[in-house]
Amino acid sequence: MTTAAGGDGRHSRSFTRRTFLGELTAAALTVAAPAAAKTGRSRGVRALAFDGFTAFDARPIAGLTERLFPGKGRELFATWRTRQFEYTWLRIVTHRYADFWTITEEALVFAANAAGVELGDEPRRRLMDGYLQLTAYPDVKPALAALKEAGVRLAFLTNLTPRMLDAAIDSGGLHGLFEHRLSTDAIKSYKPDPRAYQLGVAAFGLANNQIGFVAAGGWDAAGAKSFGYPTFWVNRSGQPVEELGVRPDGIGSDLNDLVSFVRSRR
Repeated sequence: MTTAAGGDGRHSRSFTRRTFLGELTAAALTVAAPAAAKTGRSRGVRALAFDGFTAFDARPIAGLTERLFPGKGRELFATWRTRQFEYTWLRIVTHRYADFWTITEEALVFAANAAGVELGDEPRRRLMDGYLQLTAYPDVKPALAALKEAGVRLAFLTNLTPRMLDAAIDSGGLHGLFEHRLSTDAIKSYKPDPRAYQLGVAAFGLANNQIGFVAAGGWDAAGAKSFGYPTFWVNRSGQPVEELGVRPDGIGSDLNDLVSFVRSRR
């Protein structure tokens, strides 16, 4: 995300990021409030909506980036991932939608330019194809099986395009586990737009406080919590909680911790 001219770039960037996300989570609170008021007596998590990156592991793409650009790959991948999500937020507030595949490629081009490397057609294709070959973290299948056995309904609710999501489910071996595959492409916007979280309510036919949202990013946990979902943050990299005025209901390092959280809310 671009910074304000002058001053400490890191401070300006952080402030801008917080401002955008704060406005969006505030909007989520406004939209969610009537639904929460009507369904305030409902208790218990009956369904879960997962962000894709709670289950799918992007680390192999990071490894490929370093192999393709030795000494520059870590920097390039970190910038790529950051811009990937910042571009979704910018496109929400500017009302200039492009799907997540397009945004991912645009972020990759930016990251290569920022790292001062020549991307080239073949490395570009291989890195993009990495998002069609995502694997699942080792804890995912056992945890999902336990949740299904407990009668919890499951869905993906992700920024990934339908093509990206279907490819990841295939490469991750997660067929038959999810009742719904929800992509924000259906509304031509992205989380934390409250319309994105509303996809879960519409698909499950449940109140928002009966649907647990499982986030991979702290910003997504804040958006989902503001919408009215009981929220669990799978914080695999040990990041601090975002300073956006709301906190997730639970935090854990993998989906095994999620299973314990859900059992406590049933």
